[in-house]
Amino acid sequence: MLGKLRNVLPAAGSTIYVFERKDTLMEMLTTLAMLAAAFTLTMSLAACGASVDASDAADEGDRLEVSDEEVRHPETQKGPSLAENMLANRSGENRRYLQQVLEAADRQLAARGLAFASVLSAYEPVAVSSADDLRAQLDITEDYRDSFVHGEKGAEYQKYIVLHDTEGEGSAAGVVAYWDGNGAGVAAHFIINKDGTIVQCVPLDKITHHAGFGDTGHNELYGVQDESRDDKMGTVPIGDWAADYGMNSYSIGIEMVHVGGSGDYPEAQLEALDGLIAYIDAYYGFESAIIDHKAWRTGNSDTSPEFAGYLSNYQDHRTHN
Repeated sequence: MLGKLRNVLPAAGSTIYVFERKDTLMEMLTTLAMLAAAFTLTMSLAACGASVDASDAADEGDRLEVSDEEVRHPETQKGPSLAENMLANRSGENRRYLQQVLEAADRQLAARGLAFASVLSAYEPVAVSSADDLRAQLDITEDYRDSFVHGEKGAEYQKYIVLHDTEGEGSAAGVVAYWDGNGAGVAAHFIINKDGTIVQCVPLDKITHHAGFGDTGHNELYGVQDESRDDKMGTVPIGDWAADYGMNSYSIGIEMVHVGGSGDYPEAQLEALDGLIAYIDAYYGFESAIIDHKAWRTGNSDTSPEFAGYLSNYQDHRTHN
């Protein structure tokens, strides 16, 4: 007999999946196997706070019971965060429970002529880095400027990470000074130097003008809106072909010091971008879609053709290699 399972399970990259099912044992095991391939099964179940009646399952071998306890979606959850729960529940007791549950599952599937290899030996509990830990691993200098902030961008509005090239060889610090001095109000949240050092000039929860106008029809295509959170100060329309304006309110902008056609991106710069994306994912608790600026507005230069392979990798598995 299987009780109602309603849990929030974290998978690779902290994407949150919500399941509300009352299924057969076989269907539940299929779900568990899929989740195990994406993330440590031990951590996944521990993070849920699911109460498993392991002694019954192990002793009787013919039932696997999950309590009706509901773990709410993080957006409405009160109390400890999902990450805090994950760390708090990494105990030997949880591991023993899970081992018994999987052994009981093995017996039930074997009786049906099927096999369910225990994933516990292959997937060891691992520490999950917090956003603060990931940020601490990066060489980030903060240089916030009031002129770069154009509104509030809470987590509920975050959808995209937009990548840019600076189209100049100047340092990130020089780019920030130039942006602040020209009075156009344009900036990005981060600039990554060739040596992997990073300057952050806009907080993650603020709107800045890095994406500008996009191709007409792209607001609908990308699921963004031109609405009142963006003050639009300094913006200048560029034509009917690019009339949509919504990406700034739903994205984080990252500039890389690079000139198109000048050669490859240094490994240190790419590794810094890897780490920065991991930090942003952890900060929000979900994966934002990764695009480059020319996907939003056709014809602009960034990112360069030599970045195409890296962009494909970032979109596929969120690292450059």
